[in-house]
Amino acid sequence: RAQMEILRGVGFEPMHHLLDIGAGSLRLGCKAVPFLAKGHYWGTDASRDLMMAGYAAELAAPERLDPAQLVEDAGFAFPGVSGAITHAMAFGVFPHLPGCEGAKGPLAQALAGLVRFEALEVFLFTVFLAPEADFDSRFRQKDGVVTHAGRAPYHLREADVWSVLAASGWQAQKDERWLPRGQVLFAARPMRDQHHRRP
Repeated sequence: RAQMEILRGVGFEPMHHLLDIGAGSLRLGCKAVPFLAKGHYWGTDASRDLMMAGYAAELAAPERLDPAQLVEDAGFAFPGVSGAITHAMAFGVFPHLPGCEGAKGPLAQALAGLVRFEALEVFLFTVFLAPEADFDSRFRQKDGVVTHAGRAPYHLREADVWSVLAASGWQAQKDERWLPRGQVLFAARPMRDQHHRRP
């Protein structure tokens, strides 16, 4: 799947600890749990019922994942999630949430919530982008998906994504690879990283 390919592209290994934000029915979890060392996967979602349905239906070896590591969380506070998290991913999450361009919107909330994970190497997230000229109307993405400013699936101005990242104290790279539905990938790192990485 695309998510595992993206993770492997940033050096993801079985020893790492993954936080799957918006884990849903564990579409990423069913691939990540067998790849990672036991106990190294955490999932959060606004619906724990959805995650537990995925746990029951999707996991080939459910004993490798403690259900307590599937955490209901609608506000990106990541309650109870292990401080050992090294990688976080929100794939296809923000296109369903309004207000991501705002200083207190879902993207900013997620960035603020992730700061406490001192071992975090990268936060990978996807959004839909639209040019300024088309922002207030419908915009057809590269593979035909139509996105909107005022209803889901939502698109954002690229400048607003950079603004939220900077205001939240994160640096990022935009990835130009093709992703399903025309989503755009950003790889974000807390600015503190530059101080404790390489001398």
